[in-house]
Amino acid sequence: MSMAIALPLAGQVALVTGASRGIGAAIARELAGAGATLVVNYASSPEAAEAMVNEIQAAGGKAWAHRANVADEQQVEAMVKAVLEREGRLDVLVNNAGITRDGLLMRMKTADWQSVIDLNLTGVFLCTRAVSRSMLKARSGRIINITSVVALFGNPGQANYSAAKAGVIGLTRSTAAEFASRGITVNAVAPGFIDSDMTKDLDKEPILKAIPLGRMGQSAEVAGAVRFLAADPAAAYITGQVLQVDGGMVMR
Repeated sequence: MSMAIALPLAGQVALVTGASRGIGAAIARELAGAGATLVVNYASSPEAAEAMVNEIQAAGGKAWAHRANVADEQQVEAMVKAVLEREGRLDVLVNNAGITRDGLLMRMKTADWQSVIDLNLTGVFLCTRAVSRSMLKARSGRIINITSVVALFGNPGQANYSAAKAGVIGLTRSTAAEFASRGITVNAVAPGFIDSDMTKDLDKEPILKAIPLGRMGQSAEVAGAVRFLAADPAAAYITGQVLQVDGGMVMR
């Protein structure tokens, strides 16, 4: 006698920003695997987004793509409106979209500072605000913000990125405090050094020496943490927290 295993996000809708590649794509796979209808947000690569949608559908899941720059208020509002009109609900938001524009502070162009703040921090604010009305009305929802371990210890050449990601932690905690009475949890996941396009050109030797587990992380390991916070009933009593997925790099 076989028993069907209930998927924790069956019937729910999840929006993942920057979901066409890297960590975002891994998160999209995980949440779709948990039963969610996945909205794959992307900014510049429709081919990659459609490939992600096709992959999820081929595995028996539900997904569709929506193009929007999360740093643009009007595009964010239009995206969330489109999700609610098409699906009638929005249960999970993962704020993952991000960019880097590295450089030493004394030489950093103001435009490189601003573009990172706009996408990596203001984008989280805009998306969170856009979904808040429907989640508050439903008295449920899970929001997971992707920050970084550099928000905790800083990184030379990444003043803009570190500042934005540290801001995400403050935003996460403030939002968690505001939304808790309506049954909405807001948490952050802080990846360490993950094998990805963003880290492929780094000198790995000094990094590995600083990681107690002695290896780079995988996108799927970050996605697993997001799935726990988004889909596991046991995570319903967790809010305002930062879950570090860093191989023990920052033990604080």
